[in-house]
Amino acid sequence: MLQVNFLKNNKELVLNRFKVRGLDAAETVGKVLEMDDQRKALQSKLDNTQAEINSASKEVGKLFAQGKQEEANGIKARVAELKETQKAVNNELAELKPALQDLLLTLPNVPHESVPPGNTDEDNEVFKAWHTDLPTLDDSAQPHWELAKKYDIIDFELGVKITGAGFPVFKGKGAQLKRALINFFLNEARDAGYQEIMPPLLVNEASAFATGQLPDKEGQMYHVTAQNFFLIPTAEVPVTNIYRDVIVKEADFPIKLTGHTPCFRVEAGSYGAHVRGLNRVHQFDKVEIVQIVHPEKSYETLQTMVKHIEGLLIKLELPYRILRLCGGDLGFTSALTFDFEVYSAAQKRWLEVSSVSNFETFQSNRMKLRFKNENKKTVLAHTLNGSALALARIVASLLENHQTADGITIPKALQPYTMFDKIS
Repeated sequence: MLQVNFLKNNKELVLNRFKVRGLDAAETVGKVLEMDDQRKALQSKLDNTQAEINSASKEVGKLFAQGKQEEANGIKARVAELKETQKAVNNELAELKPALQDLLLTLPNVPHESVPPGNTDEDNEVFKAWHTDLPTLDDSAQPHWELAKKYDIIDFELGVKITGAGFPVFKGKGAQLKRALINFFLNEARDAGYQEIMPPLLVNEASAFATGQLPDKEGQMYHVTAQNFFLIPTAEVPVTNIYRDVIVKEADFPIKLTGHTPCFRVEAGSYGAHVRGLNRVHQFDKVEIVQIVHPEKSYETLQTMVKHIEGLLIKLELPYRILRLCGGDLGFTSALTFDFEVYSAAQKRWLEVSSVSNFETFQSNRMKLRFKNENKKTVLAHTLNGSALALARIVASLLENHQTADGITIPKALQPYTMFDKIS
């Protein structure tokens, strides 16, 4: 959530950057500032009224002590009037504050100056591309859903029987491959200085609000209505919320956390090869990396996170590209996002496998995540997160890109975790 003072002090900058998103927010921002001026005026009136009540009440006591009962009663009547005014102002503020909050919640994060303009994913900028030619496979190459059936490692129909479409069952070496990837990603994160967290898989409404899933993405989450809990769409939500309503020490920066969780997402229904098999599922495993940092270090940190994720793909021997998302494709809460895509030689298309984002103060303002700077002033920290990595499409990419005539070759970096070098 944006801060009103930031909007007030940077109005033209904000409006111009919103245009990169294709958003004309002049009316909304103007209304926010107008309502905030009203709030300040009402608060000032309330403070002045309270001060007058306090002063008059003391005077009443003195007058009664001096036997000036008539004067005292006159001031008492004035105090009663002031209390009615106070009540009315409090009622106005009680209506205005949530209305102002609701209006602020409609505004997305301000795109970083490097975010390119554009309306769709076709306008995303290729930040870095695979350093060699993209791989090609012979005509006998198969997509991962056929390979899964051939080697009996993933059963999509069984998942439909047990739960429904989008809940695949991993079997045998497929399950071992999945577990190996999780351990590989966690160990790589640990070696990069991230502390491992095993968080709950359900969060309350306050947690979902703090990281920006509510009220923007409620339609994408599974809702446990009896307790008003939400199944997490990513470990980012519970892991970042560890620091909700916390004032951290500046000396503790950077705070680096990682966690593996299943992730649950309600995806819009569609059909075709682009959503077949593991391309789009409702439950998938993911290792997430989260950092909480000093505002002056967040864009430097973003680049280190990009390098970390890139290193994972290199070790998995997967052809990739890194995209800088355009304004129209940028997430609601993000100031700058890099997407990682892996090329599927079998499907002849790019598959998104990771996003890494800097939220600046958008999340920390919602969750009141602060620190005291060198001037002892309490300020908001910056938060960042990234998928390192999401398993469903990584598994699909590994199966498809590493298929051979006699099986699927396991990358060398992964073999110590799988304990086998081929699926056949």
